[in-house]
Amino acid sequence: MLTGKQKRFLRSKAHHLNPIFQVGKGGVNENMVQQISEALEVRELIKVSVLQNCEYDKQEVADDIATGTKADIVQIIGNTIVLYRESVEQKQLVLP
Repeated sequence: MLTGKQKRFLRSKAHHLNPIFQVGKGGVNENMVQQISEALEVRELIKVSVLQNCEYDKQEVADDIATGTKADIVQIIGNTIVLYRESVEQKQLVLP
């Protein structure tokens, strides 16, 4: 779990990022979780956009992705989810 200070730090880092995944009508599936997990290994911090036609609540989508990828939900703002997972091989961010 992330502390408040760490979440603030990660939110400031994520501010300039663009969403690299979109969750649409089909919701979250195994393939998407796998791809997001690989992206987290490379980038550590990513944004996922939940489209208007998604049948699921954005909190459900965030929980599904976080559980599947073992990532932390930094923030859900509007229809955008910010996720963080420490990289094993390519560590870039140093949390306060």
